[in-house]
Amino acid sequence: MIALGVLVSGDGTNFQAIVDAIAARLLDARVAVVISNVADAGALARARAANIDTLVMEHGQFPDRRAFDSAVVQALRSRGVEVVVLAGFMRLVTDVLLDAFPWRVVNVHPGLLPSFPGVHAQKQALDYGVRITGCTVHLVDRGTDTGPIIAQAAVPGLPDDDEGSLRERILAREHELLPLVLQWMAEGRVTVSAPTNPGNRSRVHVRAARTCLGVD
Repeated sequence: MIALGVLVSGDGTNFQAIVDAIAARLLDARVAVVISNVADAGALARARAANIDTLVMEHGQFPDRRAFDSAVVQALRSRGVEVVVLAGFMRLVTDVLLDAFPWRVVNVHPGLLPSFPGVHAQKQALDYGVRITGCTVHLVDRGTDTGPIIAQAAVPGLPDDDEGSLRERILAREHELLPLVLQWMAEGRVTVSAPTNPGNRSRVHVRAARTCLGVD
């Protein structure tokens, strides 16, 4: 079992997917704390309903990003967190957090990286008229959505899609993929290899499961 620290800023549907997967025994983990930089984030109410420890740390109360991340790291470590999940956390993290949890900070992005990084990935996909988009779960590095990719799921772009409808279909796949990847991490199946050539990126390797989890 791994201890998760979940960072949130909004409604928390991906956080809820984690909670539901744990309850269904599909994810061998516990959520040690949910930290929000927004005092009225809906994810906080979800966490409290599940009797999970919550903490509000408004970023405006800190002099800079590094000071904020330092306080977050202290809160996570004091609760025994092993893996940090960015679940709709609308803040760029710094090396302070990344160095404290090397290759153990996970993000879910509503696009098939490296296409459409950053915010408004769904709008970018619609503007380009792509026929296939989706979501990516990746480890976080110092870039913006540039970290090693763990897993991706495809979602078709439909002719009558708008940003809202595409967002909802991608979100449904995020709710499936994120808990699955966290289970792989709980099983110790996820490793990162250093780049073999200058200019290349680190790569993730997922060892085959000993038992079938239904999706692999």
